[in-house]
Amino acid sequence: MKLEKFSWRAQEEALNKIPQFRTTITVTSSKTPLRLHFIHVVSPHSHALPLLLIPPFPFSNLALTHLIPLFTDPQDASSSQPFHLVIPALPGLGFSDAFPNNTPIISTTADMLNTLMSRLGYKHYLVTNSGAAHLSPAEIDWKLVQHLSTEYPSTCVGAHFVSPPLASPRLSEAPLEWAKWTIANAFHAPILGYSEQDFSALKHASAFFAKPRRKALKAATRFGLNQVGLREPNTLAYAMCDSPIGLLVFVMKGLRLLAPRIRPTPEQVITFTNLAWLPGPEYAMRFWAHCAKDDEPKRGKVKKAAARPHVGITVFLGGENDEKGGDNVVLEESEDAIQLDAPTKVENGTRYACPSWANTRYSVLSSQRVSGEPGLLAWERPEVILTGVQNLARGIKKVDKRLQPSSKPATSSLKEVAAPKETKSGDGGLKPPERPALEQGDSSRTQVASEPPSSPKGKGAADAPVKDVGSPISKGDNNDAFGGGGTPNTVVLVSPPKDGAAK
Repeated sequence: MKLEKFSWRAQEEALNKIPQFRTTITVTSSKTPLRLHFIHVVSPHSHALPLLLIPPFPFSNLALTHLIPLFTDPQDASSSQPFHLVIPALPGLGFSDAFPNNTPIISTTADMLNTLMSRLGYKHYLVTNSGAAHLSPAEIDWKLVQHLSTEYPSTCVGAHFVSPPLASPRLSEAPLEWAKWTIANAFHAPILGYSEQDFSALKHASAFFAKPRRKALKAATRFGLNQVGLREPNTLAYAMCDSPIGLLVFVMKGLRLLAPRIRPTPEQVITFTNLAWLPGPEYAMRFWAHCAKDDEPKRGKVKKAAARPHVGITVFLGGENDEKGGDNVVLEESEDAIQLDAPTKVENGTRYACPSWANTRYSVLSSQRVSGEPGLLAWERPEVILTGVQNLARGIKKVDKRLQPSSKPATSSLKEVAAPKETKSGDGGLKPPERPALEQGDSSRTQVASEPPSSPKGKGAADAPVKDVGSPISKGDNNDAFGGGGTPNTVVLVSPPKDGAAK
């Protein structure tokens, strides 16, 4: 596929079928409320449970639309737990407003997400990662989920961690768990919550990281993908705002390092990149840097909750990936598929954490050990995420009666859910807020409309009732692919290039 054949309008049409919304939330560090963009799809099944799915940083929530049918309407819903799915765009990414400077990133973001679930009528919900912690810049994905689980136990009743950065139990911290680990490790026996797979994976990981050559690479890692952004965020921000090609190269590098096995089409790569370019890539860099520098607990020093949160754990054993569930992979091969070979040989080997280690701070209700490496899990093996959350849900329902199916989500007034006082652009769309700093990108290229073109705007529309939270505000003739019914109330409108090259 040649670039001149790429049609952003075709991508826009597909995006506008997604049930997506924006709501304003007040944070202490901002004088004006911030708008949070989110996808909300209500499952058609009566026994569905509410689930908050955190996109892998720095991807937009609109990059995860392929997960919607998998989670909300599984093939055998009688035996496979379905979910009411909420996928937010993190502040500064996609069509969510960015935080002001000096905002505590993780705690403020978690508070906004918890507020969002409350506004949608979900008194109790589950939350999950969609990527591995060690592959997330500054472990942002894991920090958000663990903060929700420890700081909001009255609403977030269970969390699913993917490859969390756990440490082995210490005698001074958790004597009982330390004793269990000491005994199991001494005999290398599948007892007391440990398995033979744990010891095999630990041996493989220890051998990999014990190699002498790894020590020589420590200085170079300061300039790796996970370090440049947090040490010098403005360097990348100015470069990527100045050059769309530079941003494209950065995206390609990330895909090559994280998932060399997948073969995306040029159309998919351009769409990924455009979703980062339109709102301004500088805010992702700032979010990354502030999270790594100022925020949150260091590894092994996470605040201990008064009551241990209920969690499910998914870990990866290394080696070759299990090909099971390949039908769920979205980035399918085609004539134009790009081979994303890693720039250098990547050896299988990651730090491994036994799921039972989490019992020092959490109550582990479920665990799954998966062969291979996580890679871009949400695209390569999304069924692994689904299975992990379903296992957690089964465990939660046995010990916590607060988590109940939500066949008819509570309704809220549109004033509480939709962002008020949006500013119209010349073509009828709605402009995003003024960008406070690093004004390198052209934010006028993006408009977001809070109603479809055929619906009324203004006070009358704002006072209209919502039939179901997350369902479209006004009904239309078209039916979206996800069972939401009608036209979604957030429409992404992007002005075409002036030269008319892309059609």
